[in-house]
Amino acid sequence: MKSNETMKQGLVNKMEQKRRPRRMAYLAASLLVAAGIGLAGPDIMKKLNGTSAPGQVAQVDPGTPAPGNSAGIVIPKIELPDKSTGVAVDMVGLVVYKGNIYTQAATRIDAADAAALRGEKLGRTTSGIDEWSGKDQYIELASNIGETDIYAVKGYDSGFMVMSYTEADGQVFAELYEHTNGITINSGADLFGKLNLEGHIASAKWESFSSWNNGQQQYLALPEGAARDGFLAALMTAKPLAAEPLTEQGIYDSEDRKIIYLELDNKARVELTLFGQGLVRYGTAPVFFEVESGAFQALWNSMKP
Repeated sequence: MKSNETMKQGLVNKMEQKRRPRRMAYLAASLLVAAGIGLAGPDIMKKLNGTSAPGQVAQVDPGTPAPGNSAGIVIPKIELPDKSTGVAVDMVGLVVYKGNIYTQAATRIDAADAAALRGEKLGRTTSGIDEWSGKDQYIELASNIGETDIYAVKGYDSGFMVMSYTEADGQVFAELYEHTNGITINSGADLFGKLNLEGHIASAKWESFSSWNNGQQQYLALPEGAARDGFLAALMTAKPLAAEPLTEQGIYDSEDRKIIYLELDNKARVELTLFGQGLVRYGTAPVFFEVESGAFQALWNSMKP
């Protein structure tokens, strides 16, 4: 029989999940990367609140930047877990393709729209990865998502994004996976350019941090116009910054954030988090982007309830 303390803690956990559903979902998404690379250190919740684990800390590129350019940011390959750590890598989607680890993408697609995006079949996953897997089990098309077919995604480089797709009992199960580790980012184009945003945005909306954090889904239209167009153009030339120092300085302690959702003409939805300091982040890649101040503020100021 459970102790009174255990039962009490269980009730607290359930209440917290109800009160902050979107935040808990976000932490779970962040945990997929942290689990895959071995989270360490005492301040675990801070690590999970938007930054990757120490094993995947982005670093300034030691190479000399071209004249007029800032130094690039190197995102190292995800470090495979050691069996002895017992970290739970089965909490999130993870696929090995061409020797790289792809994790659940921050770009979403509804099952009903997935078939139209399905490209060439790349193979079929095995389900051999779990919390006890060692490096030797991270072989080609190994995964923790079970056995499913993996496809290229129409309009995207398979070196960046792939899709799992299964039909069973008349239902479609599809998910996008992206490779955002083992790369160097010199500007926003090195990441945002891969998302096929330019000329493909069908609609856009935004959400306040309060709504997002409490799962209220109070979306407001983000209309077309100079502010939106200027911001999207500025994303491509945005300066990359390593996430770790900003997280350590408390960027996630502030609620001065807004979330924008860009729906593309292929029905894919891209989610970006904007920080009042003039920064943007996509997914859990350990990098922020500093957008040109005028372009950022024009969009930020246009997002009023």
